[in-house]
Amino acid sequence: MNVKKLFLVALLLCMSFCTYAQTEISQGKAPIVGLKTNLPYWGTATFNAGLEFRLAKKWSLDIEAGLNPFDGKNDDGTYDRTLKHLRIQPELRYWFCEANNGHFLGLHVPYYLYNVADVKLIGLENERREGWGAGVGLSYGYQWFLSKHWSMEATVGVGYIYFEYDRYPCTDCGNRETNRHKNYFGPTQAALNLIYLF
Repeated sequence: MNVKKLFLVALLLCMSFCTYAQTEISQGKAPIVGLKTNLPYWGTATFNAGLEFRLAKKWSLDIEAGLNPFDGKNDDGTYDRTLKHLRIQPELRYWFCEANNGHFLGLHVPYYLYNVADVKLIGLENERREGWGAGVGLSYGYQWFLSKHWSMEATVGVGYIYFEYDRYPCTDCGNRETNRHKNYFGPTQAALNLIYLF
């Protein structure tokens, strides 16, 4: 099964669970909606926000996005360190107690568009990669109520991501060196979210 089919199957599975959970909403209660942001993610100069919708007593759908629009391109065509990317990640969550309270497990399907250059921490010293990635992963997290409308959430996840990219040497980032792909298994999510509940 190729990566695009795997991504599509994971997305369809997530959507079918959402449809099932929607039929399980009890006593006609209106869904709870939470607006969130990942505080450590801001440390990479990435604008990020998410919405989480309560689907049923123990089910929710979390949709998060992050955008780093800064490309680090110099006037001479070379690149300085850059983490330019767009990340979109829907996640279906099962809560052990009730939605938006306590422990949860999640199934997420991340999608990335990126243009990353000269970042030692991820093994890209003196090179630039531009491409896309998609995958699937499992997460575990916990949410604490701080007040009627505020809560905090910590979550970590692991999974698989398929990356396809063009590789450029950073000394002359306009000339493509190779077109490659990479299969990645490992951490796919880490967040400490501040949430406002409506």
